[in-house]
This record gives sequence, structure tokens and C-alpha cells, in this order.
Amino acid sequence: MAKYRALLTCLLLLVFMVSGCSSGSSSKSEMKTLTLWYWNRSLDDSLINEVQKQFPGIRINAQKIGGDFKSKLKTTLAAGSGGPDIVAFNDWVTELFPSADRFYNLYDLGAKDIEKDYLDWKWQLGVTPKGEMIAMPIDTGPTALFYREDLFKQAGLPTDPEEVHLMMGTWEDYFAAGEKLQKALGGKVKLLDNIGQVYNQVNSQSDKVYFDKNENFIGEDPSSSMKKAWDLAVKATQMNLLANAGTFSTEWNAAMNNGKIASYVGAVWSKQILMDAAPDTAGKWRVARAPGGDGNNGGSFLAIMKTSKYPKESFEVMKWLLNSENQVTSFKNLNLFPSASKALDSDLMKMKEEFFGGQATGEIFTESARNVKPSYFGTKYSNLNGIVNRELSSVALEGKNSDKAWNDALSRVKKELLR
Repeated sequence: MAKYRALLTCLLLLVFMVSGCSSGSSSKSEMKTLTLWYWNRSLDDSLINEVQKQFPGIRINAQKIGGDFKSKLKTTLAAGSGGPDIVAFNDWVTELFPSADRFYNLYDLGAKDIEKDYLDWKWQLGVTPKGEMIAMPIDTGPTALFYREDLFKQAGLPTDPEEVHLMMGTWEDYFAAGEKLQKALGGKVKLLDNIGQVYNQVNSQSDKVYFDKNENFIGEDPSSSMKKAWDLAVKATQMNLLANAGTFSTEWNAAMNNGKIASYVGAVWSKQILMDAAPDTAGKWRVARAPGGDGNNGGSFLAIMKTSKYPKESFEVMKWLLNSENQVTSFKNLNLFPSASKALDSDLMKMKEEFFGGQATGEIFTESARNVKPSYFGTKYSNLNGIVNRELSSVALEGKNSDKAWNDALSRVKKELLR
């Protein structure tokens, strides 16, 4: 009898052990791991760490990719296998449109239900010409005119942001004000940093950049936005308004800090770059709406690769990470300017900033973000932009004839389009 009881006890213990192992392995199997590829400061790490609290059955394997992020992603796509569940894109999203079949169409996962919550122009940047939405907006890069209030005052120009915009609402008016400024300050100060900045910012205010939505190159049309941007950039150098300091270079930093450049048109994210580059000018800068209209430069996206086993779960995580409340948090922590409309109503946008003389620059950038034109960049935007900017630089730095430079740019662009 004692042996029977001992045997029964052993059997019961074995049942409990098996039951415990089975329960543990079942619980473990229910946990779904989503791999996320992103780069430093493209997403708020504190929010990524909150995902598992919001979605108890999901674990995020967040991989912060260094180096050339775009090349790593394109290499992964070329390999045809592997890759993460969720991946970040930068503003080169259109370059991945030819590979749209490698990503889930977010409209199939419920994106239509939240489309109204985002700035339309930014949302549309992630939609292919065929109407497939492959990328969901993280942040934006609305542009504005950064200017030295003290230098404008010395030159007899208006200094209030609204008055500055009224007087310098077009690029031509802005250039005319620049001539007046440089004359008043004895030629020691230039209006703008470099020719490429003018060209790129004018392009950012256009509805087409190099291509229409059918991927037709627009540059050979003399009335195209591309030619308009070129002509304005050339005009700036012909009027001797440029410091020819490469954007965000060591030379640029010094010129900003030493008061050699009175203004530039740039994106909201350049605020921090300016603050770091020119600490001696704190309190002297202001921001106004850009000449020529509102534009955008930069801003990222999230997408779901077709290799993911958990597209629905990935989409739910993305929706949560990028909702308006979390975008306010990301703006506060990382200065990622929101793509969600409600986030633009946050009190954070009204906070006064000491570096900008107590101005709430968020109000200016909010208005810019709300008024950017929907635009199409084309799948070879980066290649073409590099070609054109190199030719422009030869005009500004080497004195190359602008007509020859334009024709050379078109010739090189055509060769690139045949590749």
C-alpha cells in the first residue's frame, strides 16, 4: 500500500511538472516578436519601450541601424529574403515604389480609417501612383525663413515675422531686400548661405520635383518648376547674395556664429543645428514664413515588409507609435515635428524659445506644415538632384556659364534616366 501511495505521489508530481512546462511553453508561444529597423532619433526609444505594456502579447526587437541605412534596406530587398517586420524610410520613400510589392499595402490593413488624422500631403507621399499605401508618416520637415533680427534692423528692414513675410513673400522680393541689406551693412554680410539651398527650397514649394506622377521628366519644359528653381538660384548668385558656405559645413557653422550670413530658408529640424553652430547669436534669430510659399524638407515613414508573419500586429503597433498623443511626446523628446493634425494643436507649439528671442517658432512651422503643397518626387529624385546641384555649384563656385551648366545638367539627367 505504501508503495502504491509513493507511486501515485510520483505520478502526480510528474503531471504537475508536465503541466507547468506545457503552460510555460504555451505562454511563450503566444508571445509574438516584431523586428523593427530604424536609425538613431528617427523614433522615440521611450515609446518603443512602452510597446509591450500596450500590447502584452508582443515583444519588439528594436534594431538601431547605423551607417548607410538605405543601402542596407536595398541590399535586403535585392536578396529577396530576410529583413524586419517594420522598417523606417526616410524622405527617399519614392525610390522604393518600384519595390512596392515587397511591402504590405497599409490600406488593406485598415489605414483608410486613420487617413483623416494626418496631414494629407504627407500621407500621400507614402502612396504609390497605383494607389498602394506602403509607408505611414512619422514626422515632417516644414520650412521657414530663419533671419537675424538685429541685422535686418540695422539694414532698415522689418523685423517682426509677419511684416518680414509681407515684405518678402516672394523670392524676388526677398532678393531685393537682400540687396538692400548687403548695401547697408557694407557688403560684410551675405543674405544667404549657398546656391543649392535656394534651388532645393524652391523645389520643395512645388507640386512636381523632376517628374510627374507618370514618371515623365519635366525639366525640358521651360516653364517647369525645375527650371524656375534653377533660374532663381542662378539669380541669387548673379546678384552676389550668397556666402557660398556649404550647408551645415564647418564653414557654414562659423559664418552663422560670426554674423556673416543674415538668413537662410530651412526645415524645422535645422533649428537645433543652428543653435549648436551659433551659440554666440542666441536671442538674435527669428523665424518667418518662407518666401515663395511653404515647403517641406525631410520627414520619415514606417512600412511593413511582406516577409512579416504578423502584418496586422505590426500595423497596430505602428498606429499606436504614430498616434497624435505619441507624436507630441516625440516632438517634446526628439523635436520630431508632427505629421498628425491634432498634434499640431499642442501647447508645445506655443512655447517661447530663448534662442529665438522669445518667439514661439512652432506657430510658424505649424502654419507652414498645414499649407505644404502635395508633391511627387519620382523614383530617381536623389540621383537627379545630385546631378543638378553639382552643375549649380559650378556656376556659383567656378563661374561656369549658367546656360551651359543647365544644358550639361539636362544631358547628364537624360543619361541617368536611360540606366
